[in-house]
Amino acid sequence: MLIPAPIQDVLRSQWFGNSLQAWLTAALTATGIFVVLLLIRSAVLSRLGKIAGRTTNNIDDMVVGVIEQTRKLALFAVAIYIAALPLTIGRQPYLHTAAKLVLLWQGALWGVAAVGYWVTHYMQNRAATNDRASVAMITAVGVGAKVFLWILVVITALKSVFGIEITALITGLGVGGIAIALAVQNILGDLLAALAIVFDKPFDVGDSIAVDQLNGTVEHIGLKTTRIRSNNGEQVIIGNGDLLKSRLRNFKRMQHRRSLFNLDVTFDTPPDVLARLPKIVEEIVRSQSPVRFERSHISSFGESAIRIETVYYVLDPDYNIYMGVQQAVYLEILRRFAEENVKFAFPSRTVYHEGPGMVPPSSGA
Repeated sequence: MLIPAPIQDVLRSQWFGNSLQAWLTAALTATGIFVVLLLIRSAVLSRLGKIAGRTTNNIDDMVVGVIEQTRKLALFAVAIYIAALPLTIGRQPYLHTAAKLVLLWQGALWGVAAVGYWVTHYMQNRAATNDRASVAMITAVGVGAKVFLWILVVITALKSVFGIEITALITGLGVGGIAIALAVQNILGDLLAALAIVFDKPFDVGDSIAVDQLNGTVEHIGLKTTRIRSNNGEQVIIGNGDLLKSRLRNFKRMQHRRSLFNLDVTFDTPPDVLARLPKIVEEIVRSQSPVRFERSHISSFGESAIRIETVYYVLDPDYNIYMGVQQAVYLEILRRFAEENVKFAFPSRTVYHEGPGMVPPSSGA
């Protein structure tokens, strides 16, 4: 197709160091690249979305969320950058600088989207438990991660894009951070301990726990302290760092309760009766519910008694049920032992004195 000479003259006219034809070609190229990038983004999202819908893996869902944060402005900037390379403007340093800044900005958006996905996913899992402490903690962690990511992007831009020497800045931040950390090390220790409690979950709000000599129910898990309502009624506030250094017992997570008790009978118990006593105790324990009998044996000869040791498990962690079973077992033992004329022993000692003028041996309690 022949182009009229006047039009050719217009196309050859120079505008900012390039012909009008070169500018039009670059504009068409940028438009085409932009459309192709949009189509690729849409196709990738559609394909990954279908895959994520068929799986239970959280990774593919996160990837879809990250790609959705690919901004059209970033794609348009990439298209313009590629199309402008053949032009004289493509040799200008500010074009490369702008491209690097756009890429860093888009990378930061991807990172923020990934952090936001995991925060949202965790909070959705914890929302049903009404665990406000965990939700608040993970939200704070998410905000901190996003702030750190943007700081990292800014530092990278200063170094790689603008060529600013940041060694002194990083050194100053490091020294300042160490000074601040030393000044607030106890607070930071409690904050880190709070993170450990949230993620490791040694206990939850509402759990009945024992910490050293303290027994109570967890009322609140904060950023610095945990509040426990003791069995005596007062509220005890313990630093999270001190709490994790202690030996914790979580009674709410018990699956059963173990009971071990000893029966001391007198030495004048007939051997045939003594042989029946463990079996009697076993029958008494097995008659209770919910109970799993473990063992009952004559375990030892003491100074003043023959000891029978019995072990069984109450298959319910509820303390009231445990005490009810124990009471029923003890009462039935008293009744059955009375039928067998078995006497329980009490601590006693027989002392014999020998010598001139001494009375014959006698027994004393």
